[in-house]
Amino acid sequence: MQLALIQQSLTEEGLDGWLFFDHHVRDPLAYRVLGLSAPPAVSRRWYYLVPAAGEPRGLVHRIERSILDSLPGAKRAYSSWTEQVEGLARLLSGCRRVAMQYSPRCAIPYISMVDAGTVELVRSLGVEVASSANLIQYFEARWTPEKLQYHLEAGRRVDAIRAAAFGLIGDRLRAGAGITEFEVKQFVLERFREAGLVTDHGPIVAVNANASNPHYEPQSSTSLEIRRGDCVLLDMWAKLDTPEAVYYDITWTGCCGPQPPSQVENVFHVVRTARDRAIEFVGQAAAEQRALRGFEVDDAARAYIIEQGYGQYFTHRTGHSIGVEVHGAGANMDNFETHDERRVIPWTCFSIEPGIYLPEFGIRSEVNVFIDEEEARVTGEIQQQLVLI
Repeated sequence: MQLALIQQSLTEEGLDGWLFFDHHVRDPLAYRVLGLSAPPAVSRRWYYLVPAAGEPRGLVHRIERSILDSLPGAKRAYSSWTEQVEGLARLLSGCRRVAMQYSPRCAIPYISMVDAGTVELVRSLGVEVASSANLIQYFEARWTPEKLQYHLEAGRRVDAIRAAAFGLIGDRLRAGAGITEFEVKQFVLERFREAGLVTDHGPIVAVNANASNPHYEPQSSTSLEIRRGDCVLLDMWAKLDTPEAVYYDITWTGCCGPQPPSQVENVFHVVRTARDRAIEFVGQAAAEQRALRGFEVDDAARAYIIEQGYGQYFTHRTGHSIGVEVHGAGANMDNFETHDERRVIPWTCFSIEPGIYLPEFGIRSEVNVFIDEEEARVTGEIQQQLVLI
């Protein structure tokens, strides 16, 4: 646990403390921020307060009283529910405003880990509960130089596998042999294993109308065959099979034939321009060292798609935070699914992936953008034209 940095951040946020709470390992963020190993089972509630100044302190059940032993500070034990409430009141003594993994109106679901009843309990003790969203981003979403190198290496490997997957489709079509979405998916997963990459699920290999489902994933029983003239979308994400490695996440689109249909080409150009406007907006903010918030990046991409008449077909946020989980806990590029007002802070990474999803086909173009104290940069290859398969 980075106690000094946590306390410095609490002071900057104007908070009296950060109250961590868990039951049945519902809050993985708490364990990661505290550097606490989650046991196989947590059947009783525990609380741990990191004050803005002074020594941390905890409250644990007598049956599981050792659960916080690796953390500094005194721990008081309880057994009954009345003793728990009294202990929590003592724990919070002197605090008027504390952060918890709570998001008002669940605006940021990635942060909203603490149940409503526990928030009510803390408030009933006369303590205001604030969102830990900014704190979580600082301690969870920021990369180290080592993580950046992990990401860049994963990107080189994933980009090569993406090119190989399109090449496989082309080879099969030229040979007159069939190939399905599911076969391409299995090809990518096998190449991931050979390249020392891991992923939580996926990839997405989607033909025509299937590409209009942003979370489509082919299964052996429902997979479509890829044929000449088809539009093919590949969305793949992976990281090195190394502790603390972070993800690389991209989407490319291609057409099976020497010339894409004019509507497909037009939609791709709209998506590409929206992507590039968002990239440019981020880059200018970084160069000017201007505060940048997630919703603004979404606005930069979405405004162009709306201007071109496709607004109703762009049905998700522009991008998401990227970390040890493919959807990380940092600021999302979102003024659509949520209004993410969090500042995009240095040493974080996120996707920019606008898409247009028509009934006949879908187009998405996804890149990863890393930002530090001086600049923002796309970390891998950037698709400029439809892949002609």
